[in-house]
Amino acid sequence: MNQHKPIKKAVFPVAGLGTRFLPATKAIPKELLPIVDRPLIQYAVDEAREAGIEQIIFVTGRGKTAIVEHFDVAFELETTMEERGKDMSVLEATRATPGDIITVRQQVPLGLGHAIWCARAIVGDEPFAILLPDELMVAKKGGGTGCMKQMVEAYNQVGGNLISVLEVPQDEVSSYGVIDPGAENGALTEVKGLVEKPAVAEAPSNKIVSGRYILQPEVMRTLENQGKGAGGEIQLTDAMAKMIGTQPFNAVTFEGRRFDCGSKVGFVEATLALALERDDMGEEIRAMAKRLLGC
Repeated sequence: MNQHKPIKKAVFPVAGLGTRFLPATKAIPKELLPIVDRPLIQYAVDEAREAGIEQIIFVTGRGKTAIVEHFDVAFELETTMEERGKDMSVLEATRATPGDIITVRQQVPLGLGHAIWCARAIVGDEPFAILLPDELMVAKKGGGTGCMKQMVEAYNQVGGNLISVLEVPQDEVSSYGVIDPGAENGALTEVKGLVEKPAVAEAPSNKIVSGRYILQPEVMRTLENQGKGAGGEIQLTDAMAKMIGTQPFNAVTFEGRRFDCGSKVGFVEATLALALERDDMGEEIRAMAKRLLGC
């Protein structure tokens, strides 16, 4: 069996201003907006923990301290709940072991690549994961595993760099980053190249990059010297493209669903989809939807 350095660290870029959700995000970080009753960031952190990741690295900005507070002990709240005999299990996932959550600041908005580079001192010389909380990845119904766990399992077999991909209809590829595929082996596809938002007729495949990565630490050195790309920002896609051919690079086709919670429509879709699957409210939500639709 191949031995690869384990994936124990994950970077969460959460410095964005959330302007598409104003005025809701004027005082509340977008990552704390709830899908039903769990903040968006909680879904991503839970996914990372399921995959065996131990250290959570938040790349934050000004006004984002509430994200860290969400994973802290809320002494007054918890003491009051205990005194009243309330069930505390709902808060278990929000309690972080001291030292397991680290934050760094992205002081200027220079793009995703720059945000990842800001975590370089904590990542050190270790391979690491990246999870974009806007991309809500939901495991397959009936006990499927999360996206990052699927990726870690693939990494333990092949090592190198991996990205998560999903197949979309061909006429939708121009909205996403798309891989140029090589050899396929089950859920694994060799990545020969990356194309950002190609024209439909020029897209090398219909497999889009979907917000989950496992990268080797060398990407930090690439980002260190990388100039600005599209939009005047330091693009992670550009850095990854430079690594193709120098290190193993594969894509994992995720067995599950993706919701684009960076958009209002995607956020509402995720809320409805997950609410409908809940045992405690699914039937009521379904009846309410039928009533609203006049069915």
